[in-house]
Order: sequence, then structure tokens, then C-alpha cells
Amino acid sequence: MIGKIKIIGIGNDVENGISPHYRKWIDEADILVGGERHLSYFPHFQKEKWVLKGDLPFILHRLKEEAINKKVVVLASGDPLFFGIGRLFLDIVGSENLSIYPHLSSLQLAFARLGDTWQDTYIESLHGRALTGLAQRIDGKAKIALLTDTVHSPTAIAKYLLNYGFDEYEMFIGEYLGGRNERVYLLSLEEAAVQTFAPLNIVILRRRKEIPAVQSWNLGIEDEEFYQKKPKKGLITKKEIRVLSLVEMKLRSGDILWDIGAGSGSVSIEASKYQPDAKVYAIEKDIENIDFIRKNMKKFRTDFTVIHGEAPDCLNDLPDPDVIFVGGSNGRLEEILQLGCHRLKQNGRVIVNAITMETLMDTLHFFENKGCSPKITLVQIARSKPIVNKTGFESLNPIYIVTATNSKG
Repeated sequence: MIGKIKIIGIGNDVENGISPHYRKWIDEADILVGGERHLSYFPHFQKEKWVLKGDLPFILHRLKEEAINKKVVVLASGDPLFFGIGRLFLDIVGSENLSIYPHLSSLQLAFARLGDTWQDTYIESLHGRALTGLAQRIDGKAKIALLTDTVHSPTAIAKYLLNYGFDEYEMFIGEYLGGRNERVYLLSLEEAAVQTFAPLNIVILRRRKEIPAVQSWNLGIEDEEFYQKKPKKGLITKKEIRVLSLVEMKLRSGDILWDIGAGSGSVSIEASKYQPDAKVYAIEKDIENIDFIRKNMKKFRTDFTVIHGEAPDCLNDLPDPDVIFVGGSNGRLEEILQLGCHRLKQNGRVIVNAITMETLMDTLHFFENKGCSPKITLVQIARSKPIVNKTGFESLNPIYIVTATNSKG
């Protein structure tokens, strides 16, 4: 049986912020573990020092073995279980082999300095992660806390948010919170976008009280709200078809969606707002439509990956999808389905919107050859329209929504 590894959270004010019994445990340790910054706070420790970098799972497995006969102490920032190293230790070493002693987290200190509550805050770590998708995840939230890194600095975040029209927020930046070099700022996004900040910081976005509520978009955005190509305006995936197709997708958090033949991006935008944690790839060959997609992304505050190219030629470098939506194929439907179904994850779904009988029959023929029985939904919609002083109806083109599931992998 191994001895319990102690994980001790520390702040920036190590000299005054660490209790005597924690210091005693550190002094008595055979192995002191932490990041380079953490270990630099204890220059007089003469026994083994292990730096947490590189292949962390390998290091943690070794520490678990070393703890059988040695006292191991791990230094971590703030609360080790708040976007910290604690999660990895729990997964690899096990909670039964750990004793965790948290310090105040950067989030607690930041809200204390701001003078506001934080139980109603949306929290996200950008450490080592891309900004892609942040727009739809935070849209409409009153308070957001962002853990940053050197790439995703307050300056970069402010520029990103301004690009998507998030001018209703003010930005609080806390540098070296709890330390001797602590500095705090409360700025507009425009001010933050042109300043430089210390690398160790946390960001809080708070909606300004004087700003009226911004436009919110519920599921089923009206067709005319989208920037779209003219005179072929009618080629957009209609609102009702869009919503039914999203139902068939059954998107889950973290799912990867290929939207092939994205057009003006209406399906990708609705999918991103419906499931903000999905990873959406909008594939479109028409450069004019690419411009419309980007305009619509800014208007509706959605951020996903746009690919200018023709499917299936441009699909090889994309991650394997959980869902494939085919809204347009440019006459290459069989090639798209062949490659797409080869890449589709187990229990993944393919949704094809077919306007013509020929596309429907080609789709059914493909899946029959695969031994698959797809579900077909024929959607016929008529919308009301005024006729003199009365109300009539105008029919839209019928659409076949074909859905197939890769249950066997």
C-alpha cells in the first residue's frame, strides 16, 4: 500500500500565505513536485525535485510507485481541483491515495477584488485550448470567468469578443492575485484590446448595467435574418427543415458535425447555438457564400470552422465526424457518402436533405448497398400569405430528410 501523496495549493504570496504545518510537510518530503514556478519558491529544498512537464501521465505513475516508500508532496496553484492538476492525479493515482489541501482559487480572489458574487458565473478555461466556439458558449450570460494563458491573453480575448460584437461587457483583469505584484483593472473591451498584461492573470466579463439587452436568437431563426446569396435567395435551408434536420442530428456536447454544402451557414449557425459545445465544420465551395457565412457568424455570435473547398476533396484532414449533414453535393453525392460513411464514428448519423426524386433515389440506393435501412421524412410546408384582405397559403418545395445511423461502426 502506498503512502498518501499530499497535494498542497499555494498562492502568489508564498511567504505569508502558507501555513506552518504545510511548510513542515514540505520540509519533511523526500520528493517535492510542481511546476518550475512552484519549485522556485523553495530554493533551499535539497532533496529530490520533480518538475511537472512533458509526459504527465508517465510522471504520475512513477510518483505513485515512489510514494510506496517515500514522502511525496505536490505543489499546485490555488485549488488543485479547480481546473488544476488535481483532476489528473485523481484519475491516475486515485482519491484513496491522495490528501488535497486547497488554497484560495484565482476565481475567488478575482471576485473578491471586483466586489461581486460568483455563484452565478459561467466559468471556462482557455489554457491550452482554442478560442473557437467561445462566442456561442458565452452569448447572453451576465458574468463569465475565463482562465487565460500566454496565447489567450486578455488582449486577444478582447479583440476576439469585439469581432463578434460583444460590446455590452466590461472586462476585469486580475494579475498576480494575492501576491506582492498584484494589479487589477476594470476596462472596456476597447481599452483592453490595446493594452498588454502580465502573463499570470484571470479575466472576468460582466455585462454593463447601462447596456440594454442584446438580440437573442431562439431555435428556428427566420430565413430573412440571414445574409444570403441573391438572386438565389430561395436556396437557403428553410427554417422548418433546418429545425427538423437538427432534431435528426441529435447533437451532443463535444460532437463533431460536418455541414457539407453549407451555403450561407444557416444550419451550422443553428447547430452551434443549439449545442454550443459541438465542433462544427462548414464546408462550402462558393467563395461568395463563404463571405455570407462569416457575416452570419458575426451577426448571430457563432464561431465555428469554415472550409472553402469542394467535398469530398477537402474532407480528408477533418476529424472523424459524429454527424454528417449533406445540404448540397454538387453532383458528387455518392463520393461524399462513401468517404463520409467510412469516416463516421460508431452510432454516428448521416442526414441528407433531398429536393429532387433523383437525389432521394441515389441516397436510398447508396444506403441499400451498405445494408442500411434509412428513415425518410417527407416534409411539405405551406406558409400563410395575404391575399387582398384574406389569408392564403404558399407552398414550399417538398423536402425529403433521409437519416441513417452507423450502428455497427
